[in-house]
Amino acid sequence: MISAGIFVAGLLQTLLVAFGLGQLLQAMPPLVWAIKIVGVLYLSWLGLNLLRVWFKSGSASTCTSETKSLGSTRLMYQGLLNNLMNPKALLFFSMFLPQFTNVQFNLTAQILVLGVVLSCIALLVNIFFSLSFSKLGAVVGNKFKLGRHIDGILGVIFLGLAARLATSK
Repeated sequence: MISAGIFVAGLLQTLLVAFGLGQLLQAMPPLVWAIKIVGVLYLSWLGLNLLRVWFKSGSASTCTSETKSLGSTRLMYQGLLNNLMNPKALLFFSMFLPQFTNVQFNLTAQILVLGVVLSCIALLVNIFFSLSFSKLGAVVGNKFKLGRHIDGILGVIFLGLAARLATSK
């Protein structure tokens, strides 16, 4: 469901780029800064919540039951929001897609088609990785008893991503 949320965000980013948001972001650096700050806050919030769950959990079974209680809608929303709050994703779409357009044809239509194709490929890759790593995570987690610590590790990773985003230019 997180992959589906990322897919929907990719489609929204494609629409935004096709209708000129990329040019707007290049013309208004304060808007990019604001999106960046919101992204930093969101990643920090995710990381701190994961660390809070990690500190509160006493066993791997507590961690597993809490993960399974997340609904499909919430997971999709998290994927959507996480990708939309990443200014680098929007900048990637606005810098990457126009490179493959032809000036002889309608630019908006070309960006829409390219963005949909890119989002579909990303959806397939994300689904493959999520299925693969969920199986790998179950094996590694059971073998090395990492289940309780996964939330802590992910929390630190999200906080690191927030710090990297905050310090990037």
